Amino acid sequence: MVQKNLSKELAANTYPGRGIVVGRSKDGRYAVTAYFIMGRSANSRNRVFVEDGEGIRTQAADPSKMEDPSLIIYAPVRVLGTNTIVTNGDQTDTIYQGLMDGKTFGESLKVRTFEPDAPNYTPRISALMDIRGGEYEYKMHIIKSADSDPDSSVHFTFSYENPKAGEGHFIHTYLSDGNPLPSFEGEPERVGISGDIDAFTDEVWESLNEENKVSLFVRYIDIRTGAYETRIVNKLSASAAAAGEKERT
Repeated sequence: MVQKNLSKELAANTYPGRGIVVGRSKDGRYAVTAYFIMGRSANSRNRVFVEDGEGIRTQAADPSKMEDPSLIIYAPVRVLGTNTIVTNGDQTDTIYQGLMDGKTFGESLKVRTFEPDAPNYTPRISALMDIRGGEYEYKMHIIKSADSDPDSSVHFTFSYENPKAGEGHFIHTYLSDGNPLPSFEGEPERVGISGDIDAFTDEVWESLNEENKVSLFVRYIDIRTGAYETRIVNKLSASAAAAGEKERT
């Protein structure tokens, strides 16, 4: 698979939906992940990322405008020991509990299916980063409807051991905008990762469609020590949603 330019891939797609990037920094020192959300409806756009312990959760930027919290309010990122879980829905909690119960990443997700949002049947995308003893590996998973059949789902797991420096993989919910929205196809896209956490955050945020982007989370984890830095960018802040003020932490 040819390595793609992440900025160009994002800029060329007005609506990739929700996306996860996982990989390794160019200097090889950091495990890298990014998670973004986008929205077409007012309800989907009325969201921000906020820190929640070692992870994050979504919340309404303006609670008075929240119409339906299902499928849009959840914890995208949770940490369990040496594992960092990143997903596009409440399956974060399913994976977390599965690992607690001694199950593998894939086993934990067997009880889940795609999102019940006909006619899109949005895929559930997930990633698990494991950093221990100076070693790093990650897995990615997608649960899709089989040819838009609401009664049939397919699961794919992808494993990446000793990932290359300056490289990552990108998986997102939709191939492009549309009605219904066409689901992602194939294996996660191989993409380049360059720059420090701030440069990478800027690259991803500025490449997302201005009208549809909502929030972005980026984390760099030191593979040797487990220490991490996090960046969160919200198009709206909870205190200034009505004014349309961008918030960055």
